[in-house]
This record gives sequence, C-alpha cells and structure tokens, in this order.
Amino acid sequence: MTIQAVRGVRDILPGETVKWQRVEDTARRTFETYGYEEIRLPLFERTELFARGIGEVTDIVQKEMYTFPDRGGESITLRPEATASLLRAYIEHGLHVLPKPVRLYTLGAMFRYERPQAGRYRQFHQLDVEALGDEHPAVDAEVIAMLVEFFRRLDLTAPRVLLEVNTLGDAVCRPRYREELTHYLEAHAAALCAECRERIARNPLRVLDCKKPECRPVLDAAPALADYLCDPCREHFARVRAYLDALGIAHAVAPRLVRGLDYYVRTTFELTTSELGAQNAVAGGGRYDGLIERLGGPRDPGIGFAVGIERIILMLSEASAPPQEMSRPFALLIPLGEAALRALLPVARHLRAHARPLRVELGHGERRLPRELERAAKLGVGYTVIVGDEELARGEAKLRDMKSRQERSVPLLEVAGELLALAGRG
Repeated sequence: MTIQAVRGVRDILPGETVKWQRVEDTARRTFETYGYEEIRLPLFERTELFARGIGEVTDIVQKEMYTFPDRGGESITLRPEATASLLRAYIEHGLHVLPKPVRLYTLGAMFRYERPQAGRYRQFHQLDVEALGDEHPAVDAEVIAMLVEFFRRLDLTAPRVLLEVNTLGDAVCRPRYREELTHYLEAHAAALCAECRERIARNPLRVLDCKKPECRPVLDAAPALADYLCDPCREHFARVRAYLDALGIAHAVAPRLVRGLDYYVRTTFELTTSELGAQNAVAGGGRYDGLIERLGGPRDPGIGFAVGIERIILMLSEASAPPQEMSRPFALLIPLGEAALRALLPVARHLRAHARPLRVELGHGERRLPRELERAAKLGVGYTVIVGDEELARGEAKLRDMKSRQERSVPLLEVAGELLALAGRG
C-alpha cells in the first residue's frame, strides 16, 4: 500500500517553489525597507499561550487547534497563528526595552484542523508582521501601507486586491455594542444558520463575518458599531484614514469587518479579492492593545497583520510570474568517461563559486551522449558542454547552443569564461 500525505497538507513541488521563493524574498525586502527585523519562532507552544492569547471562546481554540500531551504530560499545541508566539518571545526575551515601536516579522507553517479547500490547508503558511509599543494612528497607517506595498511589488494591485478598513472600538465602548448586537441577533436567531446561532452567546461579533447568503439580510440590518464608538476611538480611526489618504492608499470602510480573533481593538483591516471564492481575504490584521499585558508583559500596545502565502500563490498563477528560466540550469556539463569527469569538475566548481554564481549541472560520465542530450532538453538548459577522450586529447570542449543547435570548439581552460560571458556575468 502506497503511503500518501495526510489530508489537509500538501507537498510544494520544485516547479512551484519558484513562486514561493519570490513571495518570501519580496516580503523580506519590503519589510526590512520599513525597518522590520526577522524573528524565528517554535512550531509548538504551551497550549495555555493560545487559549489566553487568542481567546478560549474562539473557534480556533475550541475546534481547530492541534493539541496533545507530550511525554512529560504537558499540553502542547502546534501554533495556529504567529502573533501569540511572537508576543511570548517579545516578553520572555525583554524586547520591550528596545526603542519603540519594535518592528518584527516572521514566516512559516501554521496548523488548524479546518475543512481543506483551495488555498486553505490544515498546514498552511503565513507571513506575520508586528509593530509593538506605539499606539499612534500613524503606526497603523504605515503598517497598512507596507502591506499594500508588499502586494504592489508582487504586481497584485487594484482592482485585483482591495483594501478594507474598520474600527472595532475598545474596552470602553465595545461592551455596550456587544450587548446591543447580542439582543438583536437573539431576536432574529431563527433566520440565521446553525453556526451563527451557536456564536451568538460566546462571540457575537464573529456572526457579522458569516458569508452564507441566508444570513446576510439579518446581518446587513444589524446595529452598526460606528454608532457606539467612544470619542477617542472615533478620533483614532479618523486619523488613521487621514494618514492613509496622505499616503495615497485607496481604501473603503467595511462596517462588518471584524476579523476572527478576540484580541483585536480599534483599527482592523483586510486585503480582499474576488478571485478566490467566498473566502475572499488574502491578508488582514489589526490593533491589539492589551494583549501583551494579558500574556504577562508590559502594557505595550501593538498592531500587525498576517498574509496567507497559499492564497497569494493562487493569485500569482494568473499574475506576472517569474520567468521559468530562473528554475532551470543554465548549462549541463557532459563528461564522456572518468577522465572527462575529472576535467569538468573544477569547471563546475568555478562557475558555482563565481561572484555571480551560475547554475550548472554536471553529469557523472557514465551515460551515453544521446541520453545526456535528451536529459539536457528535458531540463531546458541553454547550453551543453561536451568533453570526451578526443576533446581531452586536443584540450578542447564542444559548446552547444541547445536552441540553435549550433556547436563550436572551445579551449577547455576557457569554457568557464565562455559560459559566464554568455550569461552576461563575465
């Protein structure tokens, strides 16, 4: 019986990793331009961290986490998101004493037991960015601008992706809204789906995020959070929007945008697309003042976002992708025999160790020439270098252009220089 991958996880094959590398490299360059530094975090944490950080009544904690006792009897959870882990590190290692805001980013695998669908898996990958220790609305606007810039560098701009923003109020004004919303939803519960009815008591704001058509009439008529905001929250949101306008960042206010985690307050935002079905968010985040203190740290505010890499990859298949040549060897060096192999080994090493390295493959000298040329065609290389006993005797190699089929003799000592020149790296 053939063993296959577990449901909800997938292999990322070589032809696709080029896109992943492009996304990751673009993320690093963009975030570091804005002054962010990379932090690398464990794949698993104590379960208590996520229960306290994400919220015990959330779907993630109650239904979706991969939780198990380790051999010492401690409850361990594979991380379902990165913010709680990053804040734990921020507190544990005293990063809160650094000049504010402390700007950090991380990327890697997350785990949630969800129903697999296009672009959503049980092991999935995120880019996560956090700005910690500063509550000024200009920080919110700059974080959002950086997210938009990251997508722009991937050629993902309007109308393919759109920015939506909202405010969720804070501990002063949100409780009253939550109470009014709960009363409203209870009065209209019969018209809501079973999942929404279940959420009314434990997380009523999440009901607003339901995408099912049968629920929309009730939710569209629900009380609006904007009508319950306190003056400081109203002013904060107005200043965030004014700074976005100053940055030239187009955005729309989405009154029902609540995100899926309990810790968000005030500013929340998403980048959405119409290309990926009902689950239309490709990135999102918000402010979470109070969360660091809840996890045992100082009273530092924070704001951040997460980007689903799988979702971006689906869009890059339709957007401008990096040229396929990036994933192909530039040349295949074909030795015909042991002596030819020894002669070509230093050539391959020189090309790979150059200041601007050239990607080359080297045969092992035991395959016949027709088979090696067939392999070169399948690899899609631009050039082959052929060396047999006759070429060795003359101190030469045959350099073949695989596209034009033209072939010429080159002194063996000049092969590396010729290939570097052809690649524009000489």
